[in-house]
Amino acid sequence: QVQLVESGGGLVQAGGSLRLSCAASGRTFSDYDMGWFRQAPGKEREIVAHIRWSTGSTYYPDSVKGRFTISRDIAKNTVYLQMNSLKPEDTAVYYCAAGHDVRVLTAANYNYWGQGTQVTVSS
Repeated sequence: QVQLVESGGGLVQAGGSLRLSCAASGRTFSDYDMGWFRQAPGKEREIVAHIRWSTGSTYYPDSVKGRFTISRDIAKNTVYLQMNSLKPEDTAVYYCAAGHDVRVLTAANYNYWGQGTQVTVSS
């Protein structure tokens, strides 16, 4: 059974940094894609970073490009999201997700989800 367990959320001041971790287990992820999403109250879940496990290729939306970095540790089966220069509008619950050969980076195309971790950025 696939499990994704996030950690690393918390409260940080604007301009600060946080690193989220997602420990994956239950299968081989070499042919999977991993994503980080976030959802703020009253808003839709949106992608903030995506990485192809096999190649390490990444994608970021403009809202976080240059501030967020996704990476993976193959030996530890763990995906990270380094978030720098955080802004109050980054406040949300952040989710780790996994999907097989994802071509369209929407939430519906990811099969497995973590429980989420709260990130709060104060002004």
